[in-house]
Amino acid sequence: MDTAGTAAERRQLINVAYRLLGSLAEAEDAVQEAYTRWYALPRGKREEIASPGAWLTTVTGRVCLDVLGSARARRERYVGAWLPEPLPDRAEWGRGQGADPADQLVLDESVAMAFLVVLESMTPAERVAFVLHDVFRYSFAEIADVLDRTPASCKQLAASARRRVDGTRAPTTATVATTARADAVRQVKEAWETKDITALVGLLDPAAVMVADGGGAVGTVPHPVEGGARIARYMVAIADMAPGLELLERSVNGMPGLVARRAGVVTTVAAFDIVDGHVTRIWVVRNPEKLRLWAQDG
Repeated sequence: MDTAGTAAERRQLINVAYRLLGSLAEAEDAVQEAYTRWYALPRGKREEIASPGAWLTTVTGRVCLDVLGSARARRERYVGAWLPEPLPDRAEWGRGQGADPADQLVLDESVAMAFLVVLESMTPAERVAFVLHDVFRYSFAEIADVLDRTPASCKQLAASARRRVDGTRAPTTATVATTARADAVRQVKEAWETKDITALVGLLDPAAVMVADGGGAVGTVPHPVEGGARIARYMVAIADMAPGLELLERSVNGMPGLVARRAGVVTTVAAFDIVDGHVTRIWVVRNPEKLRLWAQDG
């Protein structure tokens, strides 16, 4: 019996693909391609496949692997820094659950911006092996089918990827209490609104780094801004140049973040990494193509 295409199955594939690609648009395309290949099979062939879900996961993984390989070349031509596409918590925007793929995404520590940025540092094969095994608990035998490698080789890839994660301290994102993170973000918002450089410097780690993604479509800082004092001055300068900008506390990839809105339209989404009450990383997404889910507060 053809059991592919259930809502639960599609939800799982979207979740896998987003974590592999860091882009909901690309994740949608990868999942759609997997289903296209499924329905292109002769009916008799489909009926022979014992687990359509496993087949679709394998194909989705392979499509994502190809996309990751080509993405490296595309991102070398990308204007400025490339950041993953930020995800809103739909409940915060007054929208009910619907057919939008964003509604199917589980927002947990594996989609936190800090975690996705670490995934970007991995090779495509490492990323696939790590995400499928460590996040979704697929066996190395199953992953071997995706990567066309031996299970032992896939295990080595996942271990190498795990060392990258451990070396960047990204897992601590999940250990910081949500209330503590929200308090820190709220203080940043208040200091930013009042243009209080001293307060901002106190909230930012001295070695903090801010990275912005405008994609060449909008103006933004082209290189990372390093140092709490420099970031604080930059934030205040931006506030001076953008009168009427409204800051909102919103969930960004499941973590407390900030959204800047002008005339009811979201222009900027900021995610934070916080350690011991201090902001260590700020990721700012301004590329309009990556803000389609945030276009207007519901």
